Amino acid sequence: MITSTVPGKVLIVEDEENERTGLAELVSAWGYRVETAIDGADGLEKVSQWAPSIVISDLKMPRLGGLELLERIAADGNTMAVIVVTAQGTIDTAVQAMRMGAYDYITKPIDTDRLRTILQNASELLGTRVELEVTRRKLRDAGSLGSLVGPSKKMQEIFRLIEMVAPSTASVLITGASGTGKELVARTIHDLSPRRSKPFVPINCAAIPETLIESEIFGHEKGAFTGALERRTGCFELAEGGTLLLDEIGEMPVATQAKLLRVLEDRKLRRLGSKSETTVDVRVLAATNKVPEDAVARGELRNDLYYRLNVFNIHMPPLREHKEDVPELLQNLLMEVNTKHGRKVAAVSEAVLNLFRNYAWPGNVREMRNTLERAVIVCDGAVIETKHLPPGFGQSAARPPLNDPDSIHLGIGTTVQEAERQLILKTLESTNNNKTRAAEILEISLKTLHNKLKEYGSAEAVSGKEEIAEA
Repeated sequence: MITSTVPGKVLIVEDEENERTGLAELVSAWGYRVETAIDGADGLEKVSQWAPSIVISDLKMPRLGGLELLERIAADGNTMAVIVVTAQGTIDTAVQAMRMGAYDYITKPIDTDRLRTILQNASELLGTRVELEVTRRKLRDAGSLGSLVGPSKKMQEIFRLIEMVAPSTASVLITGASGTGKELVARTIHDLSPRRSKPFVPINCAAIPETLIESEIFGHEKGAFTGALERRTGCFELAEGGTLLLDEIGEMPVATQAKLLRVLEDRKLRRLGSKSETTVDVRVLAATNKVPEDAVARGELRNDLYYRLNVFNIHMPPLREHKEDVPELLQNLLMEVNTKHGRKVAAVSEAVLNLFRNYAWPGNVREMRNTLERAVIVCDGAVIETKHLPPGFGQSAARPPLNDPDSIHLGIGTTVQEAERQLILKTLESTNNNKTRAAEILEISLKTLHNKLKEYGSAEAVSGKEEIAEA
């Protein structure tokens, strides 16, 4: 294995002589030491001899193509960053290269400003890898990564995936039920990336009305539409140089998804009402509490956008599947809540810990945090006791009788739609019309809940606008 130690060495692998020479002169002018190779086979030999830190490789070449070169570099355990150069019509191949471990890709004709930015970020990658090694030691010792906590095998595997993908520019699709910590994963990826000094901008697609979402994401010019009294910078431009998280991507209108796909592929956007395009350098992460394949099948998520975002997938398991992490989670959340409210609650009692271990946590880590926050607020001592928990917390009821008002009963012949309607309305009733809590229990977005209530003609849907805005 060759470990590259000099961040200024760039190998350019290109079979077209004029393009190879021109690119070499350009990169040399930026202060990098440059070597060239005429195809993948020549490039592989020079990788072994010269040990560059960065490889810029065309995809289509004789003898050994760019994908095969990338595969051989990865198989040999080399730590260099590989940037692939592709034609406009082969974006899918570039995405495949990202899945194989490429650092980034750039399309022909090459945007020199973008290439220079990619090279600068790739150079910083080497320093990031040193920090990651320190992080790995922390993981082994304490079972934590940033704000994420958990010594269980499931969480350790998630930490490993985050470590692997964070230094790259690859898009990541984060899946899992509401409250499992998807945004924390996104923030940790950002914090461990070369972009960590630039903005992290999260946006909840389910919390924005369809009429405003394009303006929120892409921005608009003054006068672009009624009410556009001034120019507005969208989330993409706010995240310039950093990371944009599109939370609940499955709730984004399909028409907006098409525009998003174009920005992801061309790295250029057009504000609403603008006649010109703006180049953006933003890493895009996406999250959803839906099963993405099901969302694609239902037409809620474009297949081509799903393919483009799902370069790398991280799935967050529900808390009930890794309850061995409860003690560490408790301690970590307790410190957070104490800091937020200026309290000094030191611990929870053994009885409370046992209740937390045995509880199903339908709302996952978010529900645990909310439960703990309430307990800290009402606690009058240094230890949280069962009396400080919500009334009836953790009580496991037997199978409800037929006349139980909290149960639903479905006879043979009940349609799926009717079963869904009963479940949603009964859950809403059980939460005293707390739609946010009901959505968490049902593992659907708040926007979806309101759409369902509107469909049922329920009066409960009328008062939902403020709640969506706060979600």
